[in-house]
Amino acid sequence: MRNIRIAGYGKYAPENTMEFHGECRYRANGSETQLDMAVKAARRALAIAKMQIEEIDCIVSASAVMMQPIPCNAALIHEQLAKGRNIPAMDINSTCTSFVTALDMMSYLIAAGRYRNVLIVSSDIASEGLNEAQQESYELFSDGAAAFVISRTENEKQGVMDSIIRTYSEGAHSTEIRGGGTLHSAMKYRTEDRADYCFDMKGKSILSLSAKKLPELFREFEEKSGISCSEVDIIVPHQASKALPFIMSRLGIPAEKYVDRVRQYGNMVSASIPYVLCALLEEGRIKEGDRVLLCGTAAGLTCNLLLLQL
Repeated sequence: MRNIRIAGYGKYAPENTMEFHGECRYRANGSETQLDMAVKAARRALAIAKMQIEEIDCIVSASAVMMQPIPCNAALIHEQLAKGRNIPAMDINSTCTSFVTALDMMSYLIAAGRYRNVLIVSSDIASEGLNEAQQESYELFSDGAAAFVISRTENEKQGVMDSIIRTYSEGAHSTEIRGGGTLHSAMKYRTEDRADYCFDMKGKSILSLSAKKLPELFREFEEKSGISCSEVDIIVPHQASKALPFIMSRLGIPAEKYVDRVRQYGNMVSASIPYVLCALLEEGRIKEGDRVLLCGTAAGLTCNLLLLQL
């Protein structure tokens, strides 16, 4: 057990929405940035934690997409929240599961005594990179942000009980944006190459790989942790797509055991899991003592499982 607790949490979604087939999707307007959303969620988390930024030992951006190539997202968040202070700031990125990866990594540093209070922020504007010609992804993704203050606790029953992360690079090119980095420089952008600079998802391919790999990953996790899914109070999966019920059924997980908010929120990329976790805390659906399993797939294909006892 890595003894940490959720000290504060906050989420933010743009007021502007779109509706596809009765399902809600959030879209930032032209004046609202990824940084704006990150800062709003972070300030809400600090307020719930009743902390000032001076009490934070590290700021982590756990977002899928960079705000600009250099510096890291966390430095830009730092400028808005902690300018003039020398709090370390860093990015941790595993695309859609970045929050789970960041929580996993930082829980070790908190448990080891390196940090006491860590602010983790996930924020993505998916709509900036969507290709209208790909109806499946255009109608699936949403913009949003969520933030958590994670703190050290003396309560030996609270914390990360176990976690696992695996990458199956057979899926490396099933979900990608090829342009914008050094392989396809933005400096060489041409209108005829626009598709390379937009989000590209091969839905059937990634679903097939996920359906193949996730059952064995869950079995490995249960063997490693000694805890079965039936002993978990609630499962918070990445709201990847409308195929979520299919994947959960493949894992033998009944509908009442997991949270499906795809209709309400869509896929918020890195903010997806923490946004739903925030909502559950706000609604009182989860409480201290509950075992919460965070799980998801991300571009790569990377898969995460993390079991948290609140």
